[in-house]
Amino acid sequence: MNSSVTGRNEVGRSEVGRIEVITGPMFSGKSEELIRRLKRARIARQRVVCFKPDIDLRYHRTAIASHSAQTHEAMTVANVARLREALYEQLPEVEVIGIDEAQFFDESIVHLVGELVHMGKRILIAGLDTTFTGDPFGPIPALMAISDEVTKLSAVCIVCGAPAIHTQRLGASRELVVVGAAGVYEARCRACFRPYLNAPENEQMELPDALDLSVTP
Repeated sequence: MNSSVTGRNEVGRSEVGRIEVITGPMFSGKSEELIRRLKRARIARQRVVCFKPDIDLRYHRTAIASHSAQTHEAMTVANVARLREALYEQLPEVEVIGIDEAQFFDESIVHLVGELVHMGKRILIAGLDTTFTGDPFGPIPALMAISDEVTKLSAVCIVCGAPAIHTQRLGASRELVVVGAAGVYEARCRACFRPYLNAPENEQMELPDALDLSVTP
């Protein structure tokens, strides 16, 4: 059996995989940092593959893209099952796996990442750690818990210029997922963050128990 699938090298010693999570609010440079690490892996002549959820098509359909217009080729997938299917077809040839906007996947991605790291793969994951209400976002907290390294980036607060750890949604929508960028969201510091910008305290939204993106329209 191929050693890259079993996670063992030629002398039978288990290879060591690695999980790296890059997180923070919008406009903090998460995708840019993911792209930087993927490009460095390519320079090191490692075999790289990258994925993103097909809900996020803001800048490019077949690439991950940063707000600063940097790009890296990526395959779009509808859910974790499709991610697994697409990945396992090429797994023996892959050493480094990038996943962007991982907050849009369901909790089963945690199990998949656990499988991959035990096969000796390096998994680079980028995603928002909190929602526009300031609550933990999807599987990101669990992925942070099992990772070897967490890089938590900050943006610049659009109001006061302080380091920003929150994503402020503008407008009246209270849906959990509204894909957008500048004009829809702003980076805010803790002091300037208003999670319910257009709703009085007694009308604050309750988040659903789970966000199910396993079936696309």
